[in-house]
Amino acid sequence: MTLTPEEFQVPVHGGELAVLRWPARDPSAPVVIALHGITANGLMWARVAHHLAGRVTLVAPDLRGRGGSGRLPGPYGIAAHADDTAAVADALGVGRVVLAGHSMGAFTAALTAVRHPHLPTALLLVDGGVGFPVPPGLDPDALVTSVIGPAMDRLSMTFPDRDAYRAFWRRHLAFADSWSPWVDAYIQRDLVGEVPRLRSSCALDAVRTDGVDQLGEEVSGAVRRLPGPAVLLWAERGLLDQPQGLYDERRLASAGLDPHLVRPRLVPGTNHYTIVIGDQGARAVARHLLAAADVPEPAGPGALPPR
Repeated sequence: MTLTPEEFQVPVHGGELAVLRWPARDPSAPVVIALHGITANGLMWARVAHHLAGRVTLVAPDLRGRGGSGRLPGPYGIAAHADDTAAVADALGVGRVVLAGHSMGAFTAALTAVRHPHLPTALLLVDGGVGFPVPPGLDPDALVTSVIGPAMDRLSMTFPDRDAYRAFWRRHLAFADSWSPWVDAYIQRDLVGEVPRLRSSCALDAVRTDGVDQLGEEVSGAVRRLPGPAVLLWAERGLLDQPQGLYDERRLASAGLDPHLVRPRLVPGTNHYTIVIGDQGARAVARHLLAAADVPEPAGPGALPPR
């Protein structure tokens, strides 16, 4: 695994946001701000940082209500995360940045670009950011629960020790064939409390609010109002490693995306989680981030696969 990231705090509304940073070897290198999913934390991006190998600085906040930012109060919602992201960029003092997001983080990255158009030089959406209309008569809260129900279930659970939490996650179908030290470090960052009543850091109210919020037109439609072009990387398989992922060519064709604004790219052999934290997915994400940052890829044994 790569070196342990630096951790620092950024003042935001209601307190301080915990932020992880993997610095570039060259302090003048481009900066990427990467945003995680709805019940995740910033360490989800560690394997991507490993493959970036210090060619850019990667900054990954724990979003409000998660990880080291778990005690930050509301108001929650994707707009709040977008404004927190802008506060992180301002605190870095580096000017414009590459914005990236996975799952809910992709919706947040898109809305950040809309609300703060001066901020991004480029945008990378990873298995998220493109929404679809909610079927008439369907309760949005019920829809969110049906999609991420297993993830929400754990937010009300307690665990006697870290091994029990590890065992819980190792049963997750998305990681059945993809467990690694990267996954273990990521899930362990989520734990708070004391033995024998450890629990997830995620605030259930934040998860519910953000899940419903990203179904609304302001958020789900942000990808159609972007100030500049974006790449969408989509996973072949779903949240539970099922054959049907969140996106496919048919669904994307029906989404009304401007092909000059959003360029979809399939990442074969990945599911919703491993597209970021699996080796194949992390390599693909790193490759696209380097392209977005206009940083040449290295040649030789350490080179990433060609685009």
